[in-house]
Amino acid sequence: MNPAICSAIRSKQTISFDYNGGSRTVEPFCHGATAAGNEVLRGYQIIGYSISGIHSGWKMFRVSGISGLRITDKHFYAVRPGYNPDDPLMTIIYCHV
Repeated sequence: MNPAICSAIRSKQTISFDYNGGSRTVEPFCHGATAAGNEVLRGYQIIGYSISGIHSGWKMFRVSGISGLRITDKHFYAVRPGYNPDDPLMTIIYCHV
């Protein structure tokens, strides 16, 4: 479990990090682990790099691929449409909005 991610989720603060070759800013919503044991983050990317070319929207990130994680001073208040706190891809949920 990544305590910084859970702290950002609890305080509803956006996070910025590098992932797959680019910088991203994300509203973190759910942090947990998959059945394969991979630690993951489900978040709504609001801006930044994307291999797929889709720069905003719901994304799943492997925590092992995140570097330079920082909690920003920006807060988010609304729950985005499509959010599921019982994410079916996570068998363990550490923290969620």
